[in-house]
Amino acid sequence: MPLAAGIILTASQLTAAASPTLQQGSHGHEVMVLQQKLNSIGYKIKSLDGVYGAETERAVAEFQRDQKIRITGIVNNATWRALKKAKPRTWGVDMEKPKDKGEAISSKGPLAPNGQTILPQNKVKPLIATAKSYIGVPYQFGGTTPKAFDCSGYLQYIFGKQGINIPRTADEQYKLGLRTKTSKELVPGDLVFFETYEKGASHCGLYLGSGEFIHTSSSKGVRIDKLSDDYWSPRFLGGKHIVK
Repeated sequence: MPLAAGIILTASQLTAAASPTLQQGSHGHEVMVLQQKLNSIGYKIKSLDGVYGAETERAVAEFQRDQKIRITGIVNNATWRALKKAKPRTWGVDMEKPKDKGEAISSKGPLAPNGQTILPQNKVKPLIATAKSYIGVPYQFGGTTPKAFDCSGYLQYIFGKQGINIPRTADEQYKLGLRTKTSKELVPGDLVFFETYEKGASHCGLYLGSGEFIHTSSSKGVRIDKLSDDYWSPRFLGGKHIVK
């Protein structure tokens, strides 16, 4: 019997499944319950296979965004509780999803590998040009399109424009590339990270060179700042070298 055939989504099952933390690499019955629940309320997942891959992570992050839960792509107790109470979105199986005028990019292909350089040298200039073309776009928590961005949604979008699929959240993006000892080791196209509202990588940007980086500021939207600024300097967590 196929794994999916024996699963019925009930409140008691979701309660029982509420304890495990699920993330990329998880697999089994709890992941299948998660996938079927997300699918049933309009967060479509093509492969209901009990394997927590990139597609499931994106669906979870989208659900967290809509529920105003911190967007991590990881299912914790808060996400399980929200899933228990969640009702189907107004679009889904029988209704077409509204067109996003912000031209959202659907990430294709596997996620960029962690701990490696991922950006070809010939894509650095196009990437920076794309990044600068969105200067002035406003900030919105959970924003992933040119209508409004948050910091990690902005990076994911501009890299997607270059055909590079990177993770959705700042802490996951921090796993990309090679660690640098100082900002002097950074080259244009590398990533920079900051510790702002919580410990660890909670803000991110794209390094432009000459001590400048472009990012989505919560107060002023997409803009260019200096690593040496009084606000950013003490919050600088580190850079990641991703240019090949």
